[in-house]
This record gives sequence, structure tokens and C-alpha cells, in this order.
Amino acid sequence: MKYGYARVSTDDQTAALQLAALKKAGCKPIFKDDGLSGANTHRPALRRCLKKLEPGDTLIVWKLDRLGCSLRDLITMLDELKRRKVKFRSLTEHIDTDTPTGRAMWQMIGLLAELERSLISERTRAGVKAAKHRGVKFGRKRKLTPQQLEHARELIDKGDRDRQGIADLFKVSRTTLYWALVA
Repeated sequence: MKYGYARVSTDDQTAALQLAALKKAGCKPIFKDDGLSGANTHRPALRRCLKKLEPGDTLIVWKLDRLGCSLRDLITMLDELKRRKVKFRSLTEHIDTDTPTGRAMWQMIGLLAELERSLISERTRAGVKAAKHRGVKFGRKRKLTPQQLEHARELIDKGDRDRQGIADLFKVSRTTLYWALVA
């Protein structure tokens, strides 16, 4: 069975062109989300459509960007369709996973997504390294200052209070006090 999915990003846009193309492609049920950007993960019509798809069915969209906002989201969604043995077609880009050319195009998109992930990872590592070089501290802020830790050690050595009492004095948990003392 051929299922269609259409989406418009704003309320003043119309899905007429998408709907006409999907009907022409033979889609009987067509699911449509109105006024939702591709970045919005809460797309009720798409969710209903994906639930209906069974092995051998085909999901057809007018254009790839109607299905997902980023290449990563698109790859994830289409990999899930492939795992479920659901075919995919994009009318504008002429991608049809039922043909050798369409599968090759899909593999090219997958390679581009992998390249994008690698570049993002590389830039992130470079950014973290540069920030550390500038003296930026990463991680959570310490709950106890060095002076408070020194005071806590003195109280423990004197035996004036039990550890829970010392933790309460500094308004931290006993576990936080323990880890701060052993670090």
C-alpha cells in the first residue's frame, strides 16, 4: 500500500501542491501536519502514518525536507523504515529505495550524514581543546570550597561531630561530603 505524508511549516502555507503530487503517485491514505516545522519532533500525523506502515508498504513524500529537518533525523527515520522492510519514495528528488539508483542515492545520503557527524565531532573536540587552553573549566561546579573542605577535615579530626552533622553544616549530602574529601 502507498502512504503519503505532507507537511507545511506555517499556517499561511498550503499543502495543495504536495497533496496533488501524492494523489498522482497513487497514495490512498495521506497524512498531513499543518503549521509544524521539521524541527518539531511532535508531528502527530507522521506518527500515525509510521504506525500504519507494514512490510512491503511504501511511504511517499513530495520532498525529503518534508520528512525531517536534519540529515541525521532523516537518516535515522529512513534506516528504521528499511529495518521494517518499508519502501520509501521522494517525488521531487526522485529517490525510490525500490530501484538500484534509488538505493545508491540513499547510500550517498548516508555517506554525507556520516561525514557531517564526523565534522561536527571534530569541531566539538577542537572547540573543547581551545576552551581548555583559555582556562575554561568543564563539569559541575564544586559544592564545597577548599576552605570548607579544610574546615570539614578539622571537624572530623577533632571528632566534634559525626559526618552527617558535618554534611548538614555545609548543606550538602553525606555522599557529596565523602566524595569531596576523597577527591
